[in-house]
Amino acid sequence: MAECLTEAQSALNGPATGRRYNRSVSSRGHLLPAAALVGAGVLGGAVSLFGASVFGIGSKTTTVRLVEPALGGNSPTSFDTARAGKALTINQIFRRDARGVVQVTSTKVVRTTTDPFFDFGMPPTQTRTQALGSGFVMDKAGHIVTNYHVVAGASTVEVSFSNSDNMKARVVGSDPSTDLAVLQIDARSRALTPLAFGNSDRVRVGDSVVAIGNPLGYDRSVTAGIVSAFQRAISAPNQFPIDHVIQTDAPINHGNSGGPLINSRGQVIGVNAQIATGDTGGDGNIGIGFAIPINTVRIVAGQLIKKGKVEHAFIGITVKPVTPEIARLFRLSAKRGLLVATVQPGSGAAAAGLRAGKDTAVVSGESWPVGGDLIVSADGVPLSSIDQLRDLIAAKNPGQSISLEVYRGTEKLTLKVKLGRQPSSTG
Repeated sequence: MAECLTEAQSALNGPATGRRYNRSVSSRGHLLPAAALVGAGVLGGAVSLFGASVFGIGSKTTTVRLVEPALGGNSPTSFDTARAGKALTINQIFRRDARGVVQVTSTKVVRTTTDPFFDFGMPPTQTRTQALGSGFVMDKAGHIVTNYHVVAGASTVEVSFSNSDNMKARVVGSDPSTDLAVLQIDARSRALTPLAFGNSDRVRVGDSVVAIGNPLGYDRSVTAGIVSAFQRAISAPNQFPIDHVIQTDAPINHGNSGGPLINSRGQVIGVNAQIATGDTGGDGNIGIGFAIPINTVRIVAGQLIKKGKVEHAFIGITVKPVTPEIARLFRLSAKRGLLVATVQPGSGAAAAGLRAGKDTAVVSGESWPVGGDLIVSADGVPLSSIDQLRDLIAAKNPGQSISLEVYRGTEKLTLKVKLGRQPSSTG
């Protein structure tokens, strides 16, 4: 898994909500894939559930079913004093919301070719692998939110509730750019417990949170912690940035993917998606987890339900924000703005005539593009961070335009850029 994006690495095309931005952590961010299960044993840290068997005579399938666990503890979470009267204990949150949390099992069929030197004349074999994640019910129509990487490439998807009933689910749509997917099951509305959505724009550092999911295959587990930071940026499965991500120290591990991060009122404020493992090479929880903000989830899920896909606007440039010191050193025409580092051929930015720096200067060990355009505002909004421009682009649809005010040397220009569609990956 690629490292979390830094400001200099970000491509200006990721979906975003909110307005503020902090530099992302430098440790590696890992998607939270399935816990690995072989028979009845639980092995943490693998990408898939290898209850795999070759199709044919004597094949077996390992079925993972939910068993109702012991309820969470009674220790209360901590709250803003103004909201103390509405706060719930961890046990109350678990009793109220756990019924709406599901286990998601996706099955892939992998075709394995034979070795022509040792398996002459033997036909290719098919192996079935299963990936385990989490999800939660969002409405009475049977829609379930989970992570894209939990169900990507799956031939079949099943969900399981606390009563151990496995139900086949249909993938309504998925969006690799936000690592989100929406499933749907055919169930009676009275049997479903949709979880209430909160407002991730109101999240503050220190807020108490609870995570419910299936870490390492341990079904319906609850953990608690706080919001460690917000406005982080992480890498989506297609390597585009996901902005305004919530960082938490609530213990989440492989198998928590797609499960809810819940505030002290029992409302979902994020979808657990990744963990950072530092530079140790391990893949377990070290107290740094990331959740996609629910305000992003709300928008993306709505589009997936309506259209089955999400189309993100794309400008096709990478930039680097300047400081007054850099502006003075390079003798730029403005103290703040975004230096254009690259322009993708065939993009709207290229068609509009935006120019990237042809040279590179190194200042205190940091590389800077030199000689390109300096973007100082977009649609009249002064720019000093990548996050601001990404937010403005994310609010638009492919085919719409954005007006950029740029300096080319000492000359001030206004360029109208027609936005395209975000490609499937950055590669």
